[in-house]
Amino acid sequence: MARPPADVAADGAAPRHRRGHGRATLRDVAQMAGVTAITVSRYLRQPGVVAPETAAAIRAALSATGYVPNKQAGVLASGRGSVVAALVPNLAHSIFAETLQGLSRKLEAAGLELLVAASGYSVEREEAQVRALLGWAPRALVITGRHHTPGTLKLLREAQAGGCTVVEMWDHHARSRDGFPQVGFNHRDAGRELAEHLLAHGRRRLVYVDSAVAGDYRARERGDGFLAAAQAAGAQVWRVEAPAGEPIAAGRAALVALWGDAIRRPDACACANDHLGCGALLGAQALGLQVPQDMALVGFGDFELAAHLSPGLTTLAPPRQEIGERTADLVLGSGGEACTRIRVACPLVVRGSS
Repeated sequence: MARPPADVAADGAAPRHRRGHGRATLRDVAQMAGVTAITVSRYLRQPGVVAPETAAAIRAALSATGYVPNKQAGVLASGRGSVVAALVPNLAHSIFAETLQGLSRKLEAAGLELLVAASGYSVEREEAQVRALLGWAPRALVITGRHHTPGTLKLLREAQAGGCTVVEMWDHHARSRDGFPQVGFNHRDAGRELAEHLLAHGRRRLVYVDSAVAGDYRARERGDGFLAAAQAAGAQVWRVEAPAGEPIAAGRAALVALWGDAIRRPDACACANDHLGCGALLGAQALGLQVPQDMALVGFGDFELAAHLSPGLTTLAPPRQEIGERTADLVLGSGGEACTRIRVACPLVVRGSS
């Protein structure tokens, strides 16, 4: 029986193929570029460590040969890949897209690649996605938030014990017992700040419009903080859930319903996110209300539309890209031992709606 071909370079980063398959090999690229196979492999892992002239020759050879590295072969050889896996609730949401952009930019500069999945705000789906992502033997796994199923926690702890860095982003809780690094802010505190802003402007009948998404616990926690601060100040406060559907339309419908309740009509409304808040502002204007004279409105997220309405929507502005960048620092080991729980600022942006 013929001996099987060597399939993996010594450092695990590059595959070699049988000549008859027609696919370019690492040696083909090296020969065309006039360098060693080890140099090509090093370039594929960390382009920045190779001299510019050599890098240009390798890029030209890669383009000419159409060479594609076999990532799974690299994992088999080294036990660790060049992949960092990230799990967010919603890939279409600009908040998470910008966080992934910040994360990806820093990882790419270090020669790592980002593999992304979405949980759809479901902890059960999150568990299934974590299991699937760990099947790629990632160098690190970044997960959104700190509320997980027992099964997910078991998977994460086993991965961490096996050398995979685990980081929770978009949340920060000093009493968290899960033992994972965190990058984010406290959502109860964020809700409290919205209430305190409205109270400081004389509002005494406050309502929090919650997200209709069942698994959005961060929005629930902001609502908890909002209600606690208003109650502590002796104000009237209550919570309603936005109707299901597109969030701007849902925010508009929620505002119209709130104003239609003559017995419990609020003088201030905080929305779980800016999509709901922008919809509420449009709903108020459709009713002929003066904002903020008849009702003050605030949101969360600092979405682009919030700044362009008239009046602009007062909101909290989480540092979306910074969260991704600081998470990358922890993955790359540049965050420092004392910074395993990094709290970022979430400033209030005051506009005309409040």
